[in-house]
Amino acid sequence: MVKKNEWLYLIVGFLGAMLGLLGVVLFNQFVLMSLPLGLRMVSMIFVYWLIALVPAIIMVVNKDKLADYGFSRGKIMLQIIVGVIIGVAMSLIFTLIPHLLGFGEYVDSEKRYEYLWQFIYEFFYCIFAVGFVEEFVFRGFVYGKIKNIGQKDMIAIIGSSVLFGVFHLFSGNIIQMLMTVCLGVFFCFCRLKVKYCSILSLIIAHGVYDALITVLSSILP
Repeated sequence: MVKKNEWLYLIVGFLGAMLGLLGVVLFNQFVLMSLPLGLRMVSMIFVYWLIALVPAIIMVVNKDKLADYGFSRGKIMLQIIVGVIIGVAMSLIFTLIPHLLGFGEYVDSEKRYEYLWQFIYEFFYCIFAVGFVEEFVFRGFVYGKIKNIGQKDMIAIIGSSVLFGVFHLFSGNIIQMLMTVCLGVFFCFCRLKVKYCSILSLIIAHGVYDALITVLSSILP
């Protein structure tokens, strides 16, 4: 009965996240650019949180704790430092090196910024919207539910990472989706194997990595 409930929570939570993503895509396509700049910046963050709405509701209804999803209250500063280190290291390996080798088009955010405030906002958005939502949903909620069902970390790693790739169906081609699956596997192993690496660490790492893609795309030829 427990596994049946976990399957139900997993399916409903993932479909809810996909529905939230569709809402984000439609909002960005039809509403976002009609808003004043300040409201646009704020709404981008709040609207992205729609992706986590259904998983968060399930968490509350099921009385799950944040600790069940990989959050930890201990040594917060070390968690943050670990997240920054992982994010910067990922940027060097997965973004800078491909750019230097002439494969920058495969890791390009397609954003080009000129002003400091734009880069600052990009970090804020990538951490508090993209990083927070996607890590809570996939390395937290989805990983936890699959682990409860399969009882093995490897099953949870593969399952959550494949669904993470599917989640990026609207935003990339098949190569980018496969790369996203690989990134999901990497994040999972960091959570399991790196000391003091919590979901908070992964939120920061994910956000820093995504933001630095835009930084490097803007300054590198």
